[in-house]
Amino acid sequence: MRWEAGAESPESAGTFRLTAHSAISGRLLQQVVDHKGLGSGVGYIQQDPHVFYAVVESDHLNWRFTVEEAISGNVSTASPR
Repeated sequence: MRWEAGAESPESAGTFRLTAHSAISGRLLQQVVDHKGLGSGVGYIQQDPHVFYAVVESDHLNWRFTVEEAISGNVSTASPR
């Protein structure tokens, strides 16, 4: 998950917490981000493939995040015939 937390106001020093929960049971799968103040980054969910939903807890910050799915495989550098 790529995330970004920006200032709601110039003197803002809030918190940003992003968690992933099971879409089946609602249980917490993993805390992805727990950050104080302004910032950005990438948080990884290290679970077996699972349907989930995200919960954001934020105080005095503007925020956004995106979910990107990783796909494993091999990359071939051979030229096509």
